[in-house]
Amino acid sequence: MANPWAGEVELTVDGVPRRLKLTLGALAELEAALGADSLVALVERFEGARFSTREVLLLIVAGLRGGGWRGTAEDLASAEIAGGPLAAARAAAELLVRAFQLPPAAAP
Repeated sequence: MANPWAGEVELTVDGVPRRLKLTLGALAELEAALGADSLVALVERFEGARFSTREVLLLIVAGLRGGGWRGTAEDLASAEIAGGPLAAARAAAELLVRAFQLPPAAAP
């Protein structure tokens, strides 16, 4: 099960629940794959619902790899994602939120 406080999201791929997480390495890989100068523009596109399916795919791949999966974008392109494209887009958006979300302040 994914731990949201650790920045994790769960997505079922080919019938297997997978843990996704955007680690520093996964974020660097994502920037390179997107040819992006920064991830701020990507976050803004998701906030404005102006993202592409390619961005969703690459975000999910980066998250899966951050969670320990060793597949490729080609592997994911032919995989069955529970909930379809909408579930994948939601997971990608949640990954971005959780990667840059500060943990809640400890109660005094």
